Amino acid sequence: MNSTDLSKFNNDWFDIGRNKIVLLLWYIINAVVFNSYLLPVSSIKRVILRFFGAKIGKGVILKPKLNIKYPWKLHVGNHTWIGENVWIDNLDVVEIGNQVCISQGALILSGNHDYSAVNFELIVKPIKIEDGVWIGAKSIVAQGVICRNHSVLGVNSVARDDMHAYSIYKGNPAVKIRDRHIG
Repeated sequence: MNSTDLSKFNNDWFDIGRNKIVLLLWYIINAVVFNSYLLPVSSIKRVILRFFGAKIGKGVILKPKLNIKYPWKLHVGNHTWIGENVWIDNLDVVEIGNQVCISQGALILSGNHDYSAVNFELIVKPIKIEDGVWIGAKSIVAQGVICRNHSVLGVNSVARDDMHAYSIYKGNPAVKIRDRHIG
């Protein structure tokens, strides 16, 4: 590949949503406060996220070692639990509903690259995780996916397509294995 071809690796169309100073400030706070064990207090983390433009509901629990790309593209409902080592790579809007559990090590990835294009064009799509959903430990939710009400993504599974309400999914790619019955 010559230097002319390298110029094609350009995603200038992508809008971060904030200026570089805010972005730099967020990266520092994310590293020190969120992606560490230094401040385990969820109430302070909720205030910081709101300051940076996130929409955060009441009673949200934010465990240590959480990595959030852009808080201004994050909406979280009430009484949701986001576990340790969760990475929310929200290049596009990520909406998380009420009473959701995102378990340890889960990846919420709203961006990817087009492997079929010579320039690996960036692809971003929003993710919606509706009320009562449980994302299992070390699972991945890919860009554009909707996890419908009370669905479950099993441990170490990959959701590349929408998940139906009250359904349990597992595997890579995740497939429905049974209905979810509550109470």
